[in-house]
Amino acid sequence: MSEQTLEYFWSRREIMKRDAAEVRWSHAVNSRSRLTEALTGPTHMIEADVVLRGRDPKEPIMAHPPDTDSDITLKEWLEKVKGCSKGIKLDFKSMEAVVPSVVLLEEMLTGPSCPLWINADILSGPGGKATPLEPQAFLSAVRTLPTHAVLSLGWTTGWTAGMDNAGYSWNMVRGMEEICRDLNHPVTFAVRAALLAHSLPPLTWLLQQAHRYTLTVWTGQEDTFILQDLLPYRKGFDVSRIYYDLPDSQRTELSMTPHDNN
Repeated sequence: MSEQTLEYFWSRREIMKRDAAEVRWSHAVNSRSRLTEALTGPTHMIEADVVLRGRDPKEPIMAHPPDTDSDITLKEWLEKVKGCSKGIKLDFKSMEAVVPSVVLLEEMLTGPSCPLWINADILSGPGGKATPLEPQAFLSAVRTLPTHAVLSLGWTTGWTAGMDNAGYSWNMVRGMEEICRDLNHPVTFAVRAALLAHSLPPLTWLLQQAHRYTLTVWTGQEDTFILQDLLPYRKGFDVSRIYYDLPDSQRTELSMTPHDNN
């Protein structure tokens, strides 16, 4: 199934062209105040982190590790976003929160709904030190989600200033494609902007394997990269197939860059 996020926002005239660089993002929306801000703000996609509460009652809450508590549960969060026009992206760093979260999603987001993305790192990538989620366990847990849900799958990565950081290798990319080729959901591959200068050939091949594949370019808070490193991606692919989850100034500059494909 092809990825419908862009078409959703285009059909609502919330973006002016079918260009994934037009989609704007809110990050770490893990509190009541941040959620209120995101719901009333100009962004299209609301990203938040889900963990299992570190005390009783053990239930999914909105927090980023190492935090283990929050002023809002996933259930409360979903109640507030249900019926709004925003898309949502839920990021999981551990398996224990995935299954109860999927149950809540299936209970609360019935029928046609806004874009739903489920994100997890399931393989080790360049410089990655964190332990990825076990791929088959994660994919088994989310397989019952509606087929319009987008699986945002990535690699654990690292980046060091002043170093010649390696990009995504052929083995990393082929391993990911092997895992994803038989999935029924659209897949966006989360790739780190600072590592893309050395990753073009394998990621080009990856996008060529299925129309339901897209890329989502993200950046760490401390990362530095030059936008010129992203231009081969911008110019080499249909602009509907690469999202840029970047600071607005960088995303806007990219969206204004001439491109060869439409």
